Amino acid sequence: MAKSDRLFRLLHLIRGLTPPVTAARLAAAMEVSERTIYRDIDSLRAAGARIEGEAGLGYTMVEDPALPPQTFTQIEIEALTLGLAEVGQRGDSDLAQAASDALVKILATLPERQQRQAMHAVNLAHRFTAPQTPTIDMTLLREAMWAEEALEIGYRDLKDAQTRRHIYPLALSYHDHAVMLLAWCCKRADFRMFHVTRIDGYAKTGESFRPRRVSLLRDYIAQLQARGKTRQALTCDPDKTPPR
Repeated sequence: MAKSDRLFRLLHLIRGLTPPVTAARLAAAMEVSERTIYRDIDSLRAAGARIEGEAGLGYTMVEDPALPPQTFTQIEIEALTLGLAEVGQRGDSDLAQAASDALVKILATLPERQQRQAMHAVNLAHRFTAPQTPTIDMTLLREAMWAEEALEIGYRDLKDAQTRRHIYPLALSYHDHAVMLLAWCCKRADFRMFHVTRIDGYAKTGESFRPRRVSLLRDYIAQLQARGKTRQALTCDPDKTPPR
């Protein structure tokens, strides 16, 4: 690991672990020697990080120059902690870890009083049932969406029929009991929702659909909203005939 990456990781650990954190604990987490930890802390201090403590006692981050100071109201802190906790409950392992890391970084920018408010938030997230675990690599799927690259996917429909689809992946939608991939299906020349747990595998094609993603996603969302309004109207007045 490059020294710059190691120092960044060390900062993250000192921010996130309950202070004071010992060099031995940091060394175990970093998989380096305690001597390396001592040298790296000296480097961080030389760069302006205010890290209190010493060998044998542990270390505490007093001020982190790598992150700008933030100010939130108490209800904003509650919203942040609740939202990130929900991501931890609903997301795949990489997304859940990202939510945890983001909260650590946010807390590191807060004054001590607000850090205590965040650590003792009154709004909690808990789900008794979690979405099914996808068998595909969700990180690579997200990377394809970020890169706006078409995919070839293997898919089992609700009747368990196997199909191959050439799609433009647009977004992931987290529903109560499922995670759906919103996409443009080139085979059907229409928008489709795919259950991520029914995607058997996928391959990148190298085909870019940039800059169509934003307009396609906007059109799809508008279509879904229109369907929702139609269903709501039919529920309120069941004698209405649905539009063709």
